[in-house]
Amino acid sequence: MNKRAELTARNFPSAQQEAETVAPPSRYDGPESSYRLAFTDTDFLLRDELRPVRMQLELLKPELVQSELGIESTIVIFGSARIVSREVAERLVADATSAGNETALALARRHLRMSPHYEEARRFAQIVTTRSRSMASPVYVVTGGGPGIMEAGNRGAHETGGKSIGLNIVLPHEQEPNPYITPELCFQFHYFGLRKMHFLMRSIGLVCFPGGFGTLDEMFEVLTLMQTGKCRRRPILLVGREFWSKLINFDWLVETGMISEVDLQLFRYVETAEEAWAVLEAEYGFDHRDTEPGSIDV
Repeated sequence: MNKRAELTARNFPSAQQEAETVAPPSRYDGPESSYRLAFTDTDFLLRDELRPVRMQLELLKPELVQSELGIESTIVIFGSARIVSREVAERLVADATSAGNETALALARRHLRMSPHYEEARRFAQIVTTRSRSMASPVYVVTGGGPGIMEAGNRGAHETGGKSIGLNIVLPHEQEPNPYITPELCFQFHYFGLRKMHFLMRSIGLVCFPGGFGTLDEMFEVLTLMQTGKCRRRPILLVGREFWSKLINFDWLVETGMISEVDLQLFRYVETAEEAWAVLEAEYGFDHRDTEPGSIDV
C-alpha cells in the first residue's frame, strides 16, 4: 500500500460513488419509493419547492466549467435568430423565383437584404478569435447558441480553429443549438435571468447586431445595469446605425427627459467587424506593444 497516497485520500465516499453503488432493496425500488438519494431523485429536484436549488445549479454549472477551462474574458454577440447567411438567402431567392411564388420571393429578398449582418458577425468572430489567440488568456466569443446571428458568431470562431460558447435557452418552440459551438461550452438554461447573468459575468464588450424582442431585452438590460451603476461599464457596440436609429429614437428620449444626454455615451454605432474590433482594441490596449498577453483590465 502506498502510505504517501493515504495522506491525501478521501475520508468519505464521494456523492458519485454513493450514487453508483447504493442499490435500493427490492421492496423500495419502485417509482413510488422515496428511498433514492435526494441528489439522484429527479422527481424530487423538479418540485416547485426546489426552485432555489435549481437556480443555484444553473448558476454554478457554466461557472465551474468555464473556470476549469481557463476562460476569463469573453465578447458577447447578440442578434436575431432569423437572419440567414448570404448563401442560404440566395438559395431561397432562387427557389422562390423558380416556383413563381411572389410571397416567398418577397420574403427571400428580405432575407437577402439582411444577410450581410450574418457575414459581418461571422467575420467579427473570426477577428476576435484570431487576434486574441496569442494572449495568455484568449477572448472567447459568446452567443445565445441558436441560429441566425448567433450561429454566425459561433461559426466564425469555429472556422478559425477556436472555441466559442453557446448559452441556449429552453423555449416552447424547440431551439436546437447551432452546430458550431464547442461541445464542452454548449450550455442549456431554463431561467432567462441566469442566462443573461452568464452573458455578462466574463464579458469585456457586447456587440449587438439587428434583432427583435430578445436582442432588445438583452441589450436594454445591459444598458440599464450600466446606467444605474449595477455593473461596470464596457463597450456596447450597435452594428448598423441605419437599423438602430430607425428602431430606437435615442435623441427623443433625451429631448423628453427620459434619459440624460450623458447616457448616449453608454453605446456607440459601428458598421463593420473591423470597426468593432478597433473600438475594443483601443479600449483595452490590445494593439499596444507594452500590453502583456492576457492583461486585460476587466
